[in-house]
Amino acid sequence: MDQDGSVTRSHLLLRIEAYLDAVPRTSAHAELVGPFSLFVAEVGWPFYARPRLGHEGPITAHDVEVVIARQVALGLEPSIEWLAEITPDLATAATDAGLAVLTHPLLVHHDPLAVPVPNGIRIRRLGADDDAVAASRVVAGLGFSVPGTEVGAGGTSERDEALSGHAAADDAYLRARMADGRTVVIVAEDEAGVLATGSHQPVGDVTEIVGVATLPDHRRRGLGAAVTDTLVADALRRGVQVVFLSAGSDEVARVYERVGFTRVGTAHAASPATPE
Repeated sequence: MDQDGSVTRSHLLLRIEAYLDAVPRTSAHAELVGPFSLFVAEVGWPFYARPRLGHEGPITAHDVEVVIARQVALGLEPSIEWLAEITPDLATAATDAGLAVLTHPLLVHHDPLAVPVPNGIRIRRLGADDDAVAASRVVAGLGFSVPGTEVGAGGTSERDEALSGHAAADDAYLRARMADGRTVVIVAEDEAGVLATGSHQPVGDVTEIVGVATLPDHRRRGLGAAVTDTLVADALRRGVQVVFLSAGSDEVARVYERVGFTRVGTAHAASPATPE
């Protein structure tokens, strides 16, 4: 334990590391490539390579180059993810191999807070056959296309236009995960439809909150906070003990800190640098 008697941060990070190794295995197989586990999905979302669970010893730029080459050979987008505190030398190796390394604050839910639901908004969990599943995916796409927390361009008209060209078959993988509880989707909506969305993916007693997004022109209303709070509540009802997330930036991390999350570490993601 730490000096204050709390569970050590290192133990918490190891639990998160084990989760990050386990969650891709719910829909992908792992191929060992040097010191990495390369997760390969035949359908659905593409995954990444991660340092093998429990790996000790250095990881070199050559190791990174080998796993990236394997991803390219398989027709996958080259990508490596890891926790800085667990594999501290990988950022240097990835940079030396020519990859761009992104840094994301890693936060764990700590303090239950009363997060108000904005007037006129309904927060609800979607069923696997819910008509709003497509809208939730479109809203996520629009939200992440305009990074940050500032109000921006993109609202219900853009959502509805995107929905008109959305293929129902594209949602089959997500609906299958929702049906068997591998993914839980929460939305915030008004009479015009979905305005914000987010999900979590429980494995055992740990879950990660992912994909929290709000239509850019509906930001700064507390919709994302209300969705996040409901995701946490859903996870706790399921007996989950550790609820964590990776924030897109320090600015976004501060938003999550206001709804009961505490920063415990740093997540890294690396991919080939985009030419100028």
